[in-house]
Amino acid sequence: MSTPHQPAPPPPPETSGFARVLDRTFGHPSGALGRLGGWVMARGNAATEHRVVDLAKIEPDETVLVVGPGPGVGLEAAARLAGRAVGVDPSAEMLALCHERCGDRAELREGSAAHTGEPGESVDVVLSVNNVMLWEDRAAGFAELFRVLRPGGRLLLSAHEKWLPVSRHVLADEAAAAGFGDLQTWTWEPPGFAALAAQLRAVKPA
Repeated sequence: MSTPHQPAPPPPPETSGFARVLDRTFGHPSGALGRLGGWVMARGNAATEHRVVDLAKIEPDETVLVVGPGPGVGLEAAARLAGRAVGVDPSAEMLALCHERCGDRAELREGSAAHTGEPGESVDVVLSVNNVMLWEDRAAGFAELFRVLRPGGRLLLSAHEKWLPVSRHVLADEAAAAGFGDLQTWTWEPPGFAALAAQLRAVKPA
C-alpha cells in the first residue's frame, strides 16, 4: 500500500547571508564593506560621539581609552583634549580609518573591551559608543575596564537602545558587579534621524 507523498520541508529563511553582510559592515568590519560601514558610522554616530566626549570632561593631563572607536570620530575629539589617547578595536579596517583621521594624535592597537593591552590603573577615562552590544563577554569587559582605570577614573558608555541585548539598567548592574560606583543611566535623543541612545556613566571608587 503506497503512502501519500509528503512535501519537503520549507528551506530555512535566507538570513545567514544578510547577517554576514551586516557583521562585515558593522559588527566586525572588514574589506570594502567594512570601509562602507565606517563611512556610515562616521556620519550616523558623530553627534553621540561628541556628546560622550563632552560629558567626560577630559582634562589636558589625562589618558583616554576609546573602546571600539570605529572610524575614529570620538577618538579624534578626545585626542584633541587629552594628554594621551588610545583606541582599541578588533577590526584592522577601523584601525586604518582611525589612523587616517587621527594621525599621530592617538595610539592604536588591535583589542577589545576585555583585552585592552593597557597596564592596570593607567587610564583616567574610558569611552565606548555603540560597541557594548558587540562585547563577547560583558562581565570580562567591565572587569578589564575597571582594572585599567585609575581610582576616580570614569567610564562613559553609549549605545543604540534598541540594539542593546539587555536594558541600560542591567548594564548598570553589571558595571556595579565589576566594582564601579556612582552609576548614572539615562537616554538621549541625538539630532537628526539617529536612534535613541542609552547612556551610562560610572566611576571607579577612589
